[in-house]
Amino acid sequence: MESGTGLPASLEVAWGLRERPAKGPRPGLSLDRIVDTAVRIAAAEGLGAVSMGRVAKELGVSTMSLYRYVGARDELYVLMQEAAVGAPPEAPPAGTGWRACLAWWARAQRAVFRRNLWLLRIPTSGPPVGPNSLAWMEAALAGLDGTGLREEEKLSVLMLVGGYVRNASVLVSDLEAGMRASGVGPDESLRRYAAALGALTDAGRHPALTRLLGSGVFEHGDHGDEADVDFDFGLDRVLDGIEALVVSRR
Repeated sequence: MESGTGLPASLEVAWGLRERPAKGPRPGLSLDRIVDTAVRIAAAEGLGAVSMGRVAKELGVSTMSLYRYVGARDELYVLMQEAAVGAPPEAPPAGTGWRACLAWWARAQRAVFRRNLWLLRIPTSGPPVGPNSLAWMEAALAGLDGTGLREEEKLSVLMLVGGYVRNASVLVSDLEAGMRASGVGPDESLRRYAAALGALTDAGRHPALTRLLGSGVFEHGDHGDEADVDFDFGLDRVLDGIEALVVSRR
């Protein structure tokens, strides 16, 4: 079936534009099983553990048999991402302002990343092309209706907000991984950092850092709540900038 999309065969299958490959000599092998197995490996061991050979071993088939369904590992990554992100949750009701819509979209994406930290390790090699990824894109663009922004500006807004969500999620993920590796909890980690700063800095050379330490900002608290507060603070500042643009267009 010629679709003219230019997509790999496995992604055309995901879109329903191509029939799924006929079952091969190994009963039960399918594109869905391949993707589900790869996702399970990534969730348990991280994205680095995913390879065509490892997936084939888990399925009890030869590596070459997988290539009837998926052309390359990068292609498998796209399919894994599609499976993990799923369709976006129900959008805010009609009439919700663009700012609330974008905030909903950003927090929903962050929740997906928090559930699937391995997604953050997939390299960004191109624009979204899968059905679920484009559904997320559609939801954000629809939320910008009525802002007066040009279409290219709407796309830039999506990249800005999506980039913020991804970068903030990577930072928290890396910090948590570091703490797990060290065996030190968040409160103790902050206490040690504050102690190190206190030993390395002085009011003469580092007056701003001295004021920061004196404010008690590194004193223990609820680490999870702090991560949420930090995320919301940054998101609000990003949306403030977009709002300035929207106002100027009006």
